[in-house]
Amino acid sequence: MADTYGIGGTEVKTDASEAILEIPQNRTLMAEKLTKDPPVKPEIAHGLQTIEQVFEHYRPEIGMDFQDADGATKKETLSFKNLGDFGVKGITEQSEFLKDLTTQKEEYMRIIKQLKSNKILKTAMADPDAKQALLDAIQGMVSELRKNK
Repeated sequence: MADTYGIGGTEVKTDASEAILEIPQNRTLMAEKLTKDPPVKPEIAHGLQTIEQVFEHYRPEIGMDFQDADGATKKETLSFKNLGDFGVKGITEQSEFLKDLTTQKEEYMRIIKQLKSNKILKTAMADPDAKQALLDAIQGMVSELRKNK
């Protein structure tokens, strides 16, 4: 199994938590660009002791433009409240667009699994006449669905 590491005062393996050790009091945490636009006047934030406090202070977020299969653009704002929000799961949970894509992907995977294990369909695909009849039936269903939109 591959090792996964977090960031912190020292390198630590990740567990169920965010796996970041508190930085000892005699050290300084330097945080870089947690906001999209640079501040007009840079500030020094004193007293931030934990990662949660840094996220609460800076409230990082970014506007995203997602493009669907039809080329339409969908705008969403992603915000980050902890390190978990930067992962695939954290980003997907914030985005309706990405949730829909994930659902669609899961549905396609179920269909693929069903098609691979369906013996009747495999037999029909092997016979050219049966295959054409199946394609005609599917195209008929697609046409009917488009009419009823």
